[in-house]
Amino acid sequence: MESILEVLTKKFEAVFEKAFYDKSYATVGVSNRPDLCEFQCNGAMSLAKLYKKKPLDIALEVVEKLKEDKAFSKLEAVPPGFINMSLSDEFLSGYLQSMSKEEKFGINITDRKDKIIVDYGGANIAKPLHVGHLRSAIIGESIKRLGAYFGNEMIGDVHLGDWGLQMGLIIEQLKCDKPDLVYFDENYNSQYPKEAPFSLEELEEIYPKASSRSKEDKEFRDKAQENTLKLQSGYAPYIAIWEHIMRISKADLKKNYDNLDVHFELWKGESDVQKYIEDLCKDLEERKIAYISDGALVVDIGEEGDTKELPPCIIRKSDGAALYATSDLATLIEREMLYDPDAYIYVADKRQELHYTQFFRVARKANIVKPEHRLSFIGFGTMNGSDGKPFKTRDGGVMRLEHLISLVNEAVYKKIKDNRDIEDEEAKNIASTVGLAALKYGDLSNQAAKDYVFDIDRFTSFEGNTGPYILYTIVRIKSILAKYEESSDVKVDYSYLKPSIHESEKALGLELSKFNYVLNNAWKETAPHRICQYIYSLSNLFNSFYHEVKILSEEDKERKLSYLALILLTKSVLEDCIDILAIKAPERM
Repeated sequence: MESILEVLTKKFEAVFEKAFYDKSYATVGVSNRPDLCEFQCNGAMSLAKLYKKKPLDIALEVVEKLKEDKAFSKLEAVPPGFINMSLSDEFLSGYLQSMSKEEKFGINITDRKDKIIVDYGGANIAKPLHVGHLRSAIIGESIKRLGAYFGNEMIGDVHLGDWGLQMGLIIEQLKCDKPDLVYFDENYNSQYPKEAPFSLEELEEIYPKASSRSKEDKEFRDKAQENTLKLQSGYAPYIAIWEHIMRISKADLKKNYDNLDVHFELWKGESDVQKYIEDLCKDLEERKIAYISDGALVVDIGEEGDTKELPPCIIRKSDGAALYATSDLATLIEREMLYDPDAYIYVADKRQELHYTQFFRVARKANIVKPEHRLSFIGFGTMNGSDGKPFKTRDGGVMRLEHLISLVNEAVYKKIKDNRDIEDEEAKNIASTVGLAALKYGDLSNQAAKDYVFDIDRFTSFEGNTGPYILYTIVRIKSILAKYEESSDVKVDYSYLKPSIHESEKALGLELSKFNYVLNNAWKETAPHRICQYIYSLSNLFNSFYHEVKILSEEDKERKLSYLALILLTKSVLEDCIDILAIKAPERM
């Protein structure tokens, strides 16, 4: 189905052609002066110079040819050459009727369905998820869901850091703490235990302890590096320890991601692609794409048009160690072989932009990805505290993600209990749903690339541009519809929609008509914050309508059903939008 702007643009294109003007200038957009009109066409301004006419004369000519069109309640040319328009109630109602009959409310789903891999986890094995993982998880999940809404095959990959120095550090610390374990007995030649020699809680203490020690103890760090190389060479005792770490850590990561309602189709890691690295390095060197510089294997990535010099991408260090770029290139090799996707979307901290520039350019230069396969990087800013620095705990440490979720849930729970007479258990259940919405919406409502301040009081407020406010709006609509159904045997559906008679009613319908346009732009820009902007506006307009019009007490049955059909459509659109954002609404608040 065409968006409302496409429908209007086509009308103007037909008139521009009839008047022998270039129809590419006939684009209709949403008015930036809603006090004057609903939509605008500014093409006459650009055409004036081209056709050596006054812009107002061109605008008047176009308006004259469209004056009988029943789509408009107002159509006028205003100096110096703008065309202002507002839709008729009948036309808008007809569009909403058509929209309501379409799958996904008329979203433009093309015949082409892309297969797209979204790389957005980036968690490290043996390290608990912390606030730094939040943005990647929820931005990536919403982009994946948005792509799927448009009919694409979206594949989310957590891409675990499971093969680096942290493994060698853990092994060395275990060796210090529990030297009698069979993994450190060179004479042991039996099967290794199925049960890990440590719990999750112990593992979470081992790594920070080892990491801290390695910074002060060079001998310890050197041994950890030796352990890492032995692990990566397939040394059986260390492989057994690694498997224990993987099993325990992955179970915990899955639990925490599930709590965040973030789900991956693939649980791949750096370890899965090590088998490609040796051949990759050899191939790059043989084809003279890479060369030796100070003992390291590097690839120049500079291209014509670069505004600044970019450092070469290091593929292999002078000590033989591979780097993140090497692992990412090897991952691309595997993904091309196993999945052959049309596009890749990487979601990571914007401070890693250089890494992705280097990695993408090497992948192109070496033909690791097909030329038609798209590579894109979405860099996000940091979540900061009130001091403007990355968010920390009160004692200055990095806050675990599960603790952050608990903190938000507690704030929402308190607000629910302070303002409503509700049982504790129900209040806690509602708080967990609303709290997660508060956290996600607070993040997603910001443009991804921008830093933002985590403000728990603002995020958990039931007023303003917040997740709880959006959910409260949905719950309010559900309540109105439920009350009507209790007292009537007539089931509400979209067919009862009639032309509006109230200003707030039309404003709500007008915003609903923009659904197709907004979501298309959100997907085109891979920008979930566009959806947040839309549902906040839609929620505000519904609440204005709710306060102006007494829906359930309306005596005219047809008019009442029309009101109910309008808010039913509002609820459905809001629910589709929050589902894309991986947010759920409770039944009551």
